[in-house]
Amino acid sequence: MGEDIYIWQTPEGHRYILLYFIIINLIGVGIMALDKYKAEKGYWRIPENTLFLVTILGGGIGTIFGMYKFRHKTKKMKFVIGFPTILIIEIILMLYLIIRGTFWV
Repeated sequence: MGEDIYIWQTPEGHRYILLYFIIINLIGVGIMALDKYKAEKGYWRIPENTLFLVTILGGGIGTIFGMYKFRHKTKKMKFVIGFPTILIIEIILMLYLIIRGTFWV
């Protein structure tokens, strides 16, 4: 019996993973831009937990880019430290899974 091959271990799966990260990071930039706009207009804001959720789901590059591009949440330490910390942990986890052979055969 051979090892099981999962979709994320195939070239097609790699495309889906890449597409996911592109979309979630575009959402990250967009959500930071939208929250900044709402803050400036005095509208109902996007909850901070939602911003962190997008980051945790893989949108760290997008939310960090949006944070500095739109100068939004840059004075709140939980964002300035939290977003990059989450991103670094996710990168370390991905590298571990790749080296271990979980993602690529």
